[in-house]
Amino acid sequence: MNEAQSSASHAVFALKLHIVLVTKYRRQTLTPEILAYLREAFAEILASWRCELVEFGGEADHVRILASIHPALNISTLINNLKTASSRRCGNRFAQHLATFYKKPAFWHRAYFVSSVGAVSLETVCNYVQNQGTSNKRGRRPKAHEGMPPHRAAAPA
Repeated sequence: MNEAQSSASHAVFALKLHIVLVTKYRRQTLTPEILAYLREAFAEILASWRCELVEFGGEADHVRILASIHPALNISTLINNLKTASSRRCGNRFAQHLATFYKKPAFWHRAYFVSSVGAVSLETVCNYVQNQGTSNKRGRRPKAHEGMPPHRAAAPA
């Protein structure tokens, strides 16, 4: 997996999304041939949005996409475009196969899952942010109540 950062005119970024799309009614419509086609389709669609397909996998009723995205994007618009464009492409190429499952050409469920993915854990980033400007630097182990969000920190005894 490429952990490199990208840059735009005034930003340096490394944004990765884990996206899961499920077939309508969780029907087992995705054959190995369709999955291979979807990999190519998602790579092309993402590239047209200044994004990159990092990893792709799937089973008969869902696909998982790991994408590197540009920070100027609206995530829901991107995902809806991925669903619409891939559905249209597959509907044209595999119309006979998909007609046995669906009356209409759309085959993705309207819902989706998306999560950001990073090289470090949320806890590591929280600790880093909280320790900015403090003496709590690398090499010094924080006390039990240090490094926790203020609403979780226990009052020192």
